Amino acid sequence: MHYGIDITRKNRVLFEKFINTLSLEQLNKVPDGFNNNIIWNIAHCIVTQQLLVYKLSNLEGVLSDEMIATYRKGTKTERDLSLAEVNEIKGLLFSPLDQTEEDYVAKKFETYNEYTVSTGSTLTNVDEALAFNNFHEGIHLGYILALKRAL
Repeated sequence: MHYGIDITRKNRVLFEKFINTLSLEQLNKVPDGFNNNIIWNIAHCIVTQQLLVYKLSNLEGVLSDEMIATYRKGTKTERDLSLAEVNEIKGLLFSPLDQTEEDYVAKKFETYNEYTVSTGSTLTNVDEALAFNNFHEGIHLGYILALKRAL
């Protein structure tokens, strides 16, 4: 098992607990002083992992273009999600990671387009992307904890 993907899985278990224990109203609520809600942060992490790992490797990920457009960097909560949409997001917590691990073992990430992230670090390969993704998801876990306290 790839260590970086294992860390992502552990974070996604935490995300899943939020989905399982909070109401639909709580997942959708944007408290005063925040731009996004809990479910947006979770979906954003799913999308970002796919963009950092797959798109920058010139590979197709497993997400729809619509989902990527809705939750990519620079987007924000636009509306409340239905229970069906939340369940779709929940269903994407782990399957993209399973695919990433299969593709990593199969050595599909041969090329990588350098990308400088908002912290100023430049990603030059998939291992750096997997490491940065965990940093990114940690930031959003912090946001989610703050959002939960603000509910």
